[in-house]
Amino acid sequence: MPVHKVQSRIEEKFRKTVGDNPSVRNAYYLVHSDRLGIHLSMAEGRTGGSPANPGQRYLIASISKLFTSVLTSMLIEENRLDYEDTVAKYLDADLLKGLHRYKGNEYSNEIRIKHLLGHTSGLHDFFEDKPKQGKPMLELIQDEPDRLWTPREVVEWSKAHLEPHFPPGAGFHYSDTGYHLLGLIIEQTLGKPLHEAFDQYLFRPLGMKYTSLHLYSEPEEDSGYPLADVYIGDNRMTDHQSLSVDYAGGAIVSTSEDLLIFMKALAKHELISKQRLEAMQVWSKFQVGIDYGYGLVRFKPIPLLLPKRYQVWGNFGSTGSFLFYQAELDLYLLGSFNQLRSTGKALRMMFKTIDIVSRHGKR
Repeated sequence: MPVHKVQSRIEEKFRKTVGDNPSVRNAYYLVHSDRLGIHLSMAEGRTGGSPANPGQRYLIASISKLFTSVLTSMLIEENRLDYEDTVAKYLDADLLKGLHRYKGNEYSNEIRIKHLLGHTSGLHDFFEDKPKQGKPMLELIQDEPDRLWTPREVVEWSKAHLEPHFPPGAGFHYSDTGYHLLGLIIEQTLGKPLHEAFDQYLFRPLGMKYTSLHLYSEPEEDSGYPLADVYIGDNRMTDHQSLSVDYAGGAIVSTSEDLLIFMKALAKHELISKQRLEAMQVWSKFQVGIDYGYGLVRFKPIPLLLPKRYQVWGNFGSTGSFLFYQAELDLYLLGSFNQLRSTGKALRMMFKTIDIVSRHGKR
C-alpha cells in the first residue's frame, strides 16, 4: 500500500473517531516513522470560535511524568541524585511529618526517589483517591476555578485528607502526590524552579520552543494559536487557575511536533544513555497488559487480547493524551483528545493505526 494511502486511511480513522464522540471537542494526532516515510499531523474540532490546528498547544497531562522521570535520570547521570536516596535528604521535616503514616507507623523518612518514580511509595493520589472528608480534588478544581495551588499546598492537602495505601516498596498505587515531591526535590537539587529546570535540561536544548509548564512559564515562542480547550465532562477547564494543582506530574503544555522531538531524542538515547533508560524499566503491573516503570508505561503482548505489534512504550494521561513509540515499525504515535477519561478512545485509535501501518510495513 503506498504511503499516501496509508496516511489517508489513518486520517479517515482519526476524523471518524472524533466525529463519533461528541464529548471530544478537539483532538490532535501525529503519526511518524522515518523508516517507513510516514509523517502525518492532524487536528479536528474547535477551540472557541477557531478550528483546531495541528500546530496548537495542548495540555499533555500525565505524559509530563515521563519528562520529570527523564530529568531525574539526567540528574542521576550527573551524580546529583540517586534512585536510592530518601526524600528526607532533600525535603524539610515539616513537609514530611505525617505524609506517610500507615497503620500507626510513620514511613515518611523511608520513601526513596525510586518509589516516587515507580508509584511504589504507598502514597495517596490527590487526583483520584477519595478523601476522608470533604470534596475530592477533581470537584475542588471545578468548584473553585480561581484558586491557585502551590505544590506544597497540594501536598499539605493530601496529608490532611488522604490515607496512604502500604509501606514504601510494598505495592503499586498511582500517585500524583509522589510526582509533586519529585518536582520539589528537583527544585531543591538545582536551586531553581521546576519550569527553569525543564527549560535548561530539555525544552531549550531540544528546540522545543512551544513547550512550557502551564501557569508557571511561557514558551520560547508563541505558536500563533490559542491553547486548546480541555474539558472535564461539559466543564471547560482551559482558563481555570485551579489547574495549578498540576505540576511535575501533569502541567506541561506542548505541541505535537515538540512532543515528537522529545520522544525521538529519548528513543535514540540522546537525552540519557541506553543503560539509564533500561534502569527506568523497573516494571510494576498497572492494568491488564500495561506495566509502569519509572515514568514509563509499556503495553505487553497478551495472547488473544494484545498482539505483539501493540508492544509500545511511552506514557499517557487522563485527558486522552498519549505519547508512544513502537520500535519494530520505528513508529511514533502521539496526541490528545482533551477530555477527561477519553484515554480508552485514544488508545484504540492508536492500535488501529498500528494495524494499518503494520500491513503497509510487511509489503
